[in-house]
Amino acid sequence: MLTTVSAGPFSIRGLSLAGIHTSLFVRELDALFDVGIATRSNAGASNVFLSHGHADHCGALVGLLGIRGLMRMPPPRLILPAEIADPVREALSLFSRGQRYELKVMAEGLEPGDELELRPDLHVRAFRTHHSSPSLGYQFFTRVPKLKPEFLDLPGREIALRRKRGDELFVQEERLELAYATDTLVRVLDTMPSLLRTRVLILECSFLDERKTLAASHAGGHIHLDELLERASDFQNEALVLMHFSQLYGPAEVHAILQRRCPPELAKRLVVFAPRSGMWPG
Repeated sequence: MLTTVSAGPFSIRGLSLAGIHTSLFVRELDALFDVGIATRSNAGASNVFLSHGHADHCGALVGLLGIRGLMRMPPPRLILPAEIADPVREALSLFSRGQRYELKVMAEGLEPGDELELRPDLHVRAFRTHHSSPSLGYQFFTRVPKLKPEFLDLPGREIALRRKRGDELFVQEERLELAYATDTLVRVLDTMPSLLRTRVLILECSFLDERKTLAASHAGGHIHLDELLERASDFQNEALVLMHFSQLYGPAEVHAILQRRCPPELAKRLVVFAPRSGMWPG
Protein backbone atom coordinates (compact mmCIF):
# COMPACT_ATOMS: atom_id res chain seq x y z
CA MET A 1 0.00 0.00 0.00
CA LEU A 2 1.25 3.47 -0.85
CA THR A 3 2.02 5.98 1.88
CA THR A 4 0.08 9.25 1.69
CA VAL A 5 0.73 12.34 3.80
CA SER A 6 -0.38 15.98 3.76
CA ALA A 7 2.16 18.79 4.06
CA GLY A 8 0.95 22.36 3.85
CA PRO A 9 -1.28 22.55 0.76
CA PHE A 10 0.28 19.46 -0.82
CA SER A 11 -0.55 15.76 -0.79
CA ILE A 12 2.40 13.40 -1.19
CA ARG A 13 1.83 9.78 -2.22
CA GLY A 14 4.25 6.99 -2.93
CA LEU A 15 6.97 4.83 -1.43
CA SER A 16 10.46 5.50 -0.13
CA LEU A 17 12.90 3.08 1.46
CA ALA A 18 16.60 3.83 1.22
CA GLY A 19 18.45 1.59 -1.21
CA ILE A 20 15.24 -0.17 -2.30
CA HIS A 21 12.91 2.29 -4.02
CA THR A 22 11.80 5.91 -3.91
CA SER A 23 8.97 7.45 -5.91
CA LEU A 24 6.78 10.29 -4.62
CA PHE A 25 3.87 11.96 -6.43
CA VAL A 26 2.68 15.48 -5.58
CA ARG A 27 -0.68 15.89 -7.27
CA GLU A 28 -0.90 19.67 -6.92
CA LEU A 29 2.33 20.06 -8.91
CA ASP A 30 1.59 17.20 -11.31
CA ALA A 31 5.11 16.05 -10.41
CA LEU A 32 6.55 12.58 -9.79
CA PHE A 33 9.86 12.58 -7.94
CA ASP A 34 12.06 9.62 -8.88
CA VAL A 35 10.92 6.27 -10.24
CA GLY A 36 12.48 3.55 -8.13
CA ILE A 37 9.16 1.75 -8.35
CA ALA A 38 6.38 2.10 -10.93
CA THR A 39 2.83 2.27 -9.64
CA ARG A 40 -0.34 2.56 -11.69
CA SER A 41 -1.78 5.35 -9.53
CA ASN A 42 1.30 7.57 -9.99
CA ALA A 43 1.88 6.84 -13.68
CA GLY A 44 -0.25 9.74 -14.87
CA ALA A 45 2.19 12.44 -13.76
CA SER A 46 3.00 14.78 -16.64
CA ASN A 47 6.34 15.82 -15.11
CA VAL A 48 8.88 13.25 -13.88
CA PHE A 49 11.91 14.49 -11.95
CA LEU A 50 14.94 12.23 -11.47
CA SER A 51 17.33 13.17 -8.70
CA HIS A 52 20.14 10.90 -9.92
CA GLY A 53 20.85 7.68 -11.78
CA HIS A 54 20.93 5.06 -9.01
CA ALA A 55 18.61 2.11 -9.52
CA ASP A 56 16.48 2.73 -6.42
CA HIS A 57 15.57 6.14 -7.86
CA CYS A 58 15.27 5.55 -11.60
CA GLY A 59 15.34 1.78 -12.16
CA ALA A 60 11.57 1.51 -12.74
CA LEU A 61 11.38 4.21 -15.40
CA VAL A 62 10.88 1.58 -18.10
CA GLY A 63 7.98 0.11 -16.13
CA LEU A 64 6.40 3.53 -15.69
CA LEU A 65 6.60 4.23 -19.42
CA GLY A 66 5.17 0.78 -20.09
CA ILE A 67 2.13 1.61 -17.95
CA ARG A 68 1.71 4.89 -19.80
CA GLY A 69 2.02 3.13 -23.15
CA LEU A 70 -0.62 0.60 -22.16
CA MET A 71 -2.93 3.47 -21.23
CA ARG A 72 -2.06 5.31 -24.47
CA MET A 73 -0.81 8.33 -22.56
CA PRO A 74 1.54 10.87 -24.19
CA PRO A 75 5.25 10.95 -23.35
CA PRO A 76 5.95 12.61 -20.00
CA ARG A 77 8.35 15.47 -19.51
CA LEU A 78 11.45 13.90 -17.94
CA ILE A 79 13.66 16.32 -16.03
CA LEU A 80 17.02 15.01 -14.85
CA PRO A 81 20.67 15.92 -14.26
CA ALA A 82 22.37 16.85 -17.53
CA GLU A 83 25.16 14.35 -16.86
CA ILE A 84 22.80 11.36 -17.10
CA ALA A 85 20.43 12.61 -19.80
CA ASP A 86 22.17 10.87 -22.72
CA PRO A 87 22.64 7.52 -20.92
CA VAL A 88 18.97 7.49 -19.96
CA ARG A 89 17.92 8.24 -23.55
CA GLU A 90 20.18 5.44 -24.82
CA ALA A 91 18.83 2.97 -22.26
CA LEU A 92 15.23 3.76 -23.18
CA SER A 93 16.08 3.32 -26.86
CA LEU A 94 17.48 -0.15 -26.16
CA PHE A 95 14.50 -1.18 -24.04
CA SER A 96 12.12 0.06 -26.74
CA ARG A 97 13.34 -2.72 -29.03
CA GLY A 98 11.51 -5.26 -26.91
CA GLN A 99 8.23 -3.31 -26.73
CA ARG A 100 5.24 -2.91 -28.99
CA TYR A 101 5.72 0.85 -28.79
CA GLU A 102 8.60 3.24 -28.29
CA LEU A 103 9.35 4.27 -24.69
CA LYS A 104 9.26 7.98 -25.39
CA VAL A 105 10.04 10.86 -23.06
CA MET A 106 10.61 14.57 -23.53
CA ALA A 107 13.93 14.61 -21.70
CA GLU A 108 15.45 17.85 -20.42
CA GLY A 109 18.85 17.67 -18.78
CA LEU A 110 19.42 20.44 -16.25
CA GLU A 111 22.42 22.01 -14.57
CA PRO A 112 22.28 23.54 -11.08
CA GLY A 113 20.58 26.92 -11.30
CA ASP A 114 18.58 26.11 -14.44
CA GLU A 115 14.90 27.06 -14.34
CA LEU A 116 11.87 25.74 -16.22
CA GLU A 117 8.30 26.97 -16.55
CA LEU A 118 5.90 24.12 -15.82
CA ARG A 119 2.81 26.26 -16.28
CA PRO A 120 2.27 30.03 -16.34
CA ASP A 121 1.95 30.20 -12.55
CA LEU A 122 4.61 27.64 -11.61
CA HIS A 123 8.36 27.37 -12.12
CA VAL A 124 11.02 24.93 -10.96
CA ARG A 125 14.70 25.51 -10.25
CA ALA A 126 17.34 22.77 -10.15
CA PHE A 127 19.99 22.85 -7.42
CA ARG A 128 23.04 20.74 -6.70
CA THR A 129 22.75 18.00 -4.11
CA HIS A 130 25.80 16.22 -2.72
CA HIS A 131 25.82 12.48 -3.37
CA SER A 132 28.19 9.87 -4.79
CA SER A 133 26.95 10.46 -8.35
CA PRO A 134 25.70 13.52 -10.28
CA SER A 135 22.51 14.58 -8.52
CA LEU A 136 19.99 17.39 -8.36
CA GLY A 137 17.23 18.65 -6.13
CA TYR A 138 14.24 20.64 -7.32
CA GLN A 139 12.63 23.78 -5.89
CA PHE A 140 9.18 24.90 -7.05
CA PHE A 141 8.16 28.53 -6.87
CA THR A 142 5.63 31.06 -8.10
CA ARG A 143 6.29 34.64 -9.11
CA VAL A 144 3.80 37.28 -7.99
CA PRO A 145 3.85 41.04 -8.59
CA LYS A 146 4.51 43.11 -5.47
CA LEU A 147 4.14 46.87 -5.25
CA LYS A 148 7.47 48.63 -4.73
CA PRO A 149 7.85 50.13 -1.22
CA GLU A 150 7.91 53.69 -2.51
CA PHE A 151 4.40 53.28 -3.95
CA LEU A 152 2.70 51.57 -1.02
CA ASP A 153 0.94 54.76 0.15
CA LEU A 154 -0.53 55.62 -3.25
CA PRO A 155 -4.34 55.43 -3.53
CA GLY A 156 -5.72 52.78 -5.85
CA ARG A 157 -6.80 55.30 -8.47
CA GLU A 158 -3.29 56.74 -8.68
CA ILE A 159 -1.78 53.26 -9.01
CA ALA A 160 -4.19 52.47 -11.85
CA LEU A 161 -3.30 55.71 -13.66
CA ARG A 162 0.41 55.09 -13.32
CA ARG A 163 0.07 51.51 -14.54
CA LYS A 164 -1.84 52.75 -17.58
CA ARG A 165 0.94 55.28 -18.19
CA GLY A 166 3.47 52.45 -18.17
CA ASP A 167 5.25 53.24 -14.91
CA GLU A 168 7.15 50.32 -13.34
CA LEU A 169 5.34 50.02 -10.04
CA PHE A 170 5.87 46.35 -9.29
CA VAL A 171 8.65 43.88 -8.71
CA GLN A 172 8.35 40.11 -9.10
CA GLU A 173 8.48 38.30 -5.79
CA GLU A 174 9.28 34.60 -5.58
CA ARG A 175 7.22 32.41 -3.30
CA LEU A 176 9.04 29.18 -2.55
CA GLU A 177 6.39 26.47 -2.44
CA LEU A 178 8.08 23.04 -2.28
CA ALA A 179 11.55 21.57 -2.57
CA TYR A 180 12.75 17.98 -2.96
CA ALA A 181 16.24 16.91 -1.87
CA THR A 182 17.17 13.27 -1.54
CA ASP A 183 20.42 11.29 -1.43
CA THR A 184 22.55 14.18 -0.29
CA LEU A 185 24.89 15.31 2.43
CA VAL A 186 23.43 17.77 4.91
CA ARG A 187 25.59 20.56 3.50
CA VAL A 188 22.89 21.02 0.86
CA LEU A 189 21.30 23.27 3.51
CA ASP A 190 24.39 25.48 3.29
CA THR A 191 24.80 25.46 -0.49
CA MET A 192 21.04 26.04 -0.99
CA PRO A 193 20.00 27.97 2.16
CA SER A 194 16.61 28.95 0.69
CA LEU A 195 15.54 25.34 1.36
CA LEU A 196 15.17 26.31 5.02
CA ARG A 197 12.46 28.86 4.17
CA THR A 198 10.66 26.95 1.41
CA ARG A 199 7.06 26.32 2.43
CA VAL A 200 7.35 22.52 2.24
CA LEU A 201 10.73 20.77 2.23
CA ILE A 202 10.94 17.07 1.37
CA LEU A 203 14.30 15.91 2.68
CA GLU A 204 16.03 12.59 3.06
CA CYS A 205 16.99 11.38 6.53
CA SER A 206 18.31 7.88 5.99
CA PHE A 207 19.71 7.18 9.47
CA LEU A 208 18.21 7.94 12.86
CA ASP A 209 20.43 6.68 15.68
CA GLU A 210 23.69 5.05 16.73
CA ARG A 211 23.16 2.02 14.49
CA LYS A 212 24.80 4.04 11.72
CA THR A 213 27.72 6.35 12.49
CA LEU A 214 28.00 9.82 11.01
CA ALA A 215 31.13 8.73 9.16
CA ALA A 216 29.29 5.80 7.56
CA SER A 217 26.33 8.03 6.68
CA HIS A 218 28.65 10.56 5.04
CA ALA A 219 30.47 7.84 3.11
CA GLY A 220 27.20 6.86 1.46
CA GLY A 221 26.23 10.46 0.75
CA HIS A 222 23.29 10.54 3.16
CA ILE A 223 21.88 12.61 6.04
CA HIS A 224 21.83 11.42 9.66
CA LEU A 225 19.18 12.69 12.08
CA ASP A 226 21.94 13.88 14.43
CA GLU A 227 22.87 16.50 11.80
CA LEU A 228 19.31 17.80 11.51
CA LEU A 229 18.95 18.01 15.29
CA GLU A 230 21.96 20.32 15.40
CA ARG A 231 20.08 22.65 13.03
CA ALA A 232 16.60 22.22 14.49
CA SER A 233 16.07 25.93 15.06
CA ASP A 234 17.08 26.78 11.46
CA PHE A 235 14.06 25.22 9.80
CA GLN A 236 11.47 27.89 8.97
CA ASN A 237 9.36 25.61 6.77
CA GLU A 238 5.65 25.20 7.30
CA ALA A 239 6.29 21.46 6.90
CA LEU A 240 9.47 19.38 6.87
CA VAL A 241 8.80 16.00 5.28
CA LEU A 242 11.44 13.44 6.22
CA MET A 243 11.73 10.37 4.01
CA HIS A 244 14.16 7.79 2.54
CA PHE A 245 14.64 5.96 5.83
CA SER A 246 16.96 2.96 6.07
CA GLN A 247 15.54 -0.53 6.37
CA LEU A 248 17.53 -0.74 9.60
CA TYR A 249 14.33 0.62 11.12
CA GLY A 250 10.76 -0.62 10.90
CA PRO A 251 8.05 1.94 10.07
CA ALA A 252 6.68 2.17 13.62
CA GLU A 253 10.24 2.49 14.93
CA VAL A 254 10.87 5.44 12.61
CA HIS A 255 7.91 7.29 14.11
CA ALA A 256 8.92 6.41 17.68
CA ILE A 257 12.54 7.53 17.25
CA LEU A 258 11.58 10.83 15.67
CA GLN A 259 8.96 11.51 18.33
CA ARG A 260 11.49 10.76 21.07
CA ARG A 261 14.48 12.60 19.65
CA CYS A 262 13.08 15.70 17.95
CA PRO A 263 12.75 18.88 20.02
CA PRO A 264 9.41 20.73 19.94
CA GLU A 265 10.59 23.41 17.48
CA LEU A 266 11.37 20.71 14.93
CA ALA A 267 8.59 18.27 15.83
CA LYS A 268 5.88 20.86 15.16
CA ARG A 269 7.01 21.12 11.52
CA LEU A 270 7.66 17.43 11.00
CA VAL A 271 5.78 15.14 8.61
CA VAL A 272 7.02 11.55 8.61
CA PHE A 273 6.81 9.80 5.24
CA ALA A 274 6.47 6.25 6.53
CA PRO A 275 3.60 3.92 7.46
CA ARG A 276 2.67 4.06 11.13
CA SER A 277 2.68 0.28 11.60
CA GLY A 278 3.38 -3.01 9.91
CA MET A 279 6.22 -3.69 7.51
CA TRP A 280 7.61 -1.55 4.72
CA PRO A 281 5.44 -1.89 1.60
CA GLY A 282 6.91 -3.87 -1.26
